[in-house]
Amino acid sequence: MKKEPTNMHIAIAGNIGAGKTTLTRLLAKHYGWEAHYEDADNNPYLDDFYHDMLRWSFNLQVYFLNSRFTQVLDFRDSGKTVIQDRTIYEDAEIFAPNLHEMGLMSSRDFSNYHKLFSLMSRLIKAPTLMIYLRATVPTLVNNIQKRGRDYENSIRLDYLGQLNQRYEAWATHYTLGKMLIVNVDSLNFEENQEDLSKIIDRINAQFHGLF
Repeated sequence: MKKEPTNMHIAIAGNIGAGKTTLTRLLAKHYGWEAHYEDADNNPYLDDFYHDMLRWSFNLQVYFLNSRFTQVLDFRDSGKTVIQDRTIYEDAEIFAPNLHEMGLMSSRDFSNYHKLFSLMSRLIKAPTLMIYLRATVPTLVNNIQKRGRDYENSIRLDYLGQLNQRYEAWATHYTLGKMLIVNVDSLNFEENQEDLSKIIDRINAQFHGLF
């Protein structure tokens, strides 16, 4: 395979529990990319949000928006190839609209949020390659339970299901760059090297089409 250039931005997209962090870590190790993770443990709003979504939804989404916008600017200036766990586009196109539709974010807050995203999106570039991890709700629930984060115990099944529907719609209409869709229900890429190799082979094929 022709060696891919530096200063690429690879992103892993997917619902809660889809395996983004794990795959980010494994691909960073395989390719020698610099990994950037979603900092859930130090998020000051996440625990409050899962206990009272209506009260904390806007605060949480603005926090994520600012965090990921800053990340992308840092990627651009670093000159390195980076791999990112979740993107600013998922926040704006999936999570925030879903909260608004569920009545968990007011129309006033959602309008304000979307104006912020519109401004930020004009100042950044989409990832070189977006990898979307597609998973059914049972797979998501199993992975969430396995990692055992206390604040995730209260996540509702209907919430995960609605997010999945939005992810599918988003992936279908994504036009900002290359997207690779990986169905993870039948894969165990954390423990099975053969499953990981299948994903790596598909990524390498994408690189041939990019350069």
